[in-house]
Amino acid sequence: MTAVSAERDSARQEMPDQLRGDVRLLGEMLGTVLAESGGEDLLADVERLRRAVIGARDGSVTGEEITRLVASWPLERAKQVARAFTVYFHLANLAEEHQRMRALRERDDADNPPRESLAAAVHGVREDSGEERLREFVEGMEFHPVLTAHPTEARRRAVSTAILRISGHLEELHAAHPGSSAEAEAHRHLLEEVDLLWRTSQLRYTKLDPLDEVRTAMAAFEESIFRVVPEVYRALDTAIDPADSGRRPTKAKAFVRYGSWIGGDRDGNPFVTHEITREAISIQSEYVLRALENTCGRIGRTLTVYGNLTPPSAELSDLIATAQAGYPRVMGGIAKRSPNEPHRQLLLFATERLRATRERDADLAYRGPEEFLSDLRAVQRSLAAAGADRQANGELQHLIWQAETFGFHLAELEIRQHSAVHAQALAEVRAGGELSEKTQEVLATLRVVSWIQDRFGVDACRRYIVSFTQSADDIAAVHELAEHALPAGRVPVLDVIPLFETGADLAASPTVLDGMLELPAVRRRLDESGRRLEVMLGYSDSAKDVGPVSATLRLYDAQAELVAWAERNDIKLTLFHGRGGSLGRGGGPASRALLAQAPGSVAGRFKVTEQGEVIFARYGQRAIARRHIEQVGHAVLMASTRTVQERATTAAAKYREVADGIAGAAHDAYRRLIDSDGFAEWFSRVSPLEELGELRLGSRPARRGAARGLEDLRAIPWVFAWTQTRVNLPGWFGLGTGLASVDDLDTLRGAYTEWPLFSSLLDNAEMSLAKTDRTIAERYLALGGRPELTELVLAEYDRTRERVLAVTGHKRLLENRRVLSRAVDLRNPYVDALSHLQLRALEALRGPEAESLGEEDHRHLERLLLLSVNGVAAGLQNTG
Repeated sequence: MTAVSAERDSARQEMPDQLRGDVRLLGEMLGTVLAESGGEDLLADVERLRRAVIGARDGSVTGEEITRLVASWPLERAKQVARAFTVYFHLANLAEEHQRMRALRERDDADNPPRESLAAAVHGVREDSGEERLREFVEGMEFHPVLTAHPTEARRRAVSTAILRISGHLEELHAAHPGSSAEAEAHRHLLEEVDLLWRTSQLRYTKLDPLDEVRTAMAAFEESIFRVVPEVYRALDTAIDPADSGRRPTKAKAFVRYGSWIGGDRDGNPFVTHEITREAISIQSEYVLRALENTCGRIGRTLTVYGNLTPPSAELSDLIATAQAGYPRVMGGIAKRSPNEPHRQLLLFATERLRATRERDADLAYRGPEEFLSDLRAVQRSLAAAGADRQANGELQHLIWQAETFGFHLAELEIRQHSAVHAQALAEVRAGGELSEKTQEVLATLRVVSWIQDRFGVDACRRYIVSFTQSADDIAAVHELAEHALPAGRVPVLDVIPLFETGADLAASPTVLDGMLELPAVRRRLDESGRRLEVMLGYSDSAKDVGPVSATLRLYDAQAELVAWAERNDIKLTLFHGRGGSLGRGGGPASRALLAQAPGSVAGRFKVTEQGEVIFARYGQRAIARRHIEQVGHAVLMASTRTVQERATTAAAKYREVADGIAGAAHDAYRRLIDSDGFAEWFSRVSPLEELGELRLGSRPARRGAARGLEDLRAIPWVFAWTQTRVNLPGWFGLGTGLASVDDLDTLRGAYTEWPLFSSLLDNAEMSLAKTDRTIAERYLALGGRPELTELVLAEYDRTRERVLAVTGHKRLLENRRVLSRAVDLRNPYVDALSHLQLRALEALRGPEAESLGEEDHRHLERLLLLSVNGVAAGLQNTG
């Protein structure tokens, strides 16, 4: 038995029984569906390929044999096999998700809180800093996730919703008594849904428009976000003081605020217009108002508190009297249904006002969320004054938290545009001639921002992000354009946020901010906001520009410099982290990344983008959504403690010179590769880069302009294409050369143990390396006809793998992360199957006979390629 097959057997044996049972059950159901749909011969072909790729891992089957098997099938059969493996991964992912939820429930112990929970953070802060500092930390804590439509979700919405239905039926099956009719019915439902998933197209036939993306994100709000947020706050309140949480006034504040770029991010996306932005916020408002209306109505209907036993306060009585005078018909109907139940009456009246707000009935509508919150707090105070403390501080408090978190807009819609667009628009406006369509659109967008603030409040849309900010002039341009767009007195409140993306821009960021402080509009906003300022750091383009190692150090340095700049200028700084979902774009576990930030850069506040597949991975299921928010909340609190910051400061000072040497060597190795003559053309030949646009993942084009070089290529397709080749190059390339430049292994091991930034860098690279398959990658790289570049990539892979294992002390990749390692070991052979199918298509489309292909064969090959791309993304659980 080879080492690889031994690892796979070990992984299979370590799999929890319930997970193994779910995977087997869902796999058998898929087999039944395949046989029913395509005949036993389709199932036999899938099984032949499954056994072959497993055999290849233990050396009993050669890659050539698998290539011949895949080539023997007609293209239609090859597509069916690709779809079968893709559906299998969707089902396996679902089974693993259920296992995660089981594990979370099992670890939910009040006396022994789970690691990285809010309860653990409260304990840790108390131990480190004392009760007073804990109160300060909790009062100032902020977590600001920003949902983006960056095209990294390969699944169609129809596929995602089918998977959610399967998830529900799997829960029903688990809950049913063995042998019961309920179990039989759940089994039947489950099989029916697996059949439907198989028969649902995995590929989109029409391109998404921005409003499709808005509605897709709303599914996460409906499924989990709205309901989970108050649960998290309750967990924090209970952790602070377990005594009588739900009876006493809360000690936890609403610390989560969602933002969204979906429908607001127009950088390089011509399909996001001012009309789209206006419609996007309207859709968001519809969803949140309906959710608040339903919740308020539910609580109101159940709050059957009898007025004689729980008398209303004078304040509540006055509110009811005012409502009766202004809306006698509405209040008459409510009073008839709720006699002598004044608290219930006001909540039901509030429900009617929410409905009127949603339907834009100006006579009855609330003017804003603060007016609604005022009513809720009046009910709460009245209940508490009458001794009904549990009613005051239970479900009603949850509704208050939801209103505080989401307002009437759900998530703040942020605008993003490229600095060059503003420069061109301003030049046209100053010239006084006819304005281009693009400039008119910039001005119309600023007018829509003003309309949104009038309609939903300033907090619904006030942040305006400027991509590729290189000077304070880029910030001033937005403010000047706003003055041209609207008359005096109508200019919206704007927080114009610089986005620093490239290595050079990160280094120049303090100078740019010095210039910003000279701008009257910026100084005015600082005075209004308590000297709060936000700066965005881009992880994706910086990593594509200088490589993963150098980008990590430069981002760390930029944070440290910005923290020092903020202290010098008495600024309350919030750093906005533009992280992607993949490791090559700054992804990975958010909580671990937080603890690796430069000391002082968190300061109780964390703002980050959550993109594409990450949104549904983190918010698709309530238990997982709650765990994610708790983990981030834990890290925000702990990263702000004296002990954590002192440890990071000491380690950074001790190992910084070594890290600089590693980063310099890694940067040179990375630039040698991507600066090679013809690299861009070679990359497009060895990967499915050019075909990715046909997946129709999102509304945004893959490139900012018409050029074909790497500079204009967005970071997402750059990472996505490398992931498909099984190389995962953006997550590790250059690290091996960097580590090899240091002779002292003990020093490197010390840095790995003591410095969170360095350990995070190596751990993330180790995960990328584990998802890399050298043998299959070699076949992709050979398609480019540049053996010297192939050798450069593979030699760096070997070097990085060797050096990472030497520094971590691991005998194998992911040795210390058994759950992840098990998942990778068990998935890899099935991903191999899809890679072989993809290679068949790619070799035909890139080979010497590509031009002689008939139109039908070309279409089938392209469909096979795209199906395999979808499947590999599902198998690796990564796109861009």
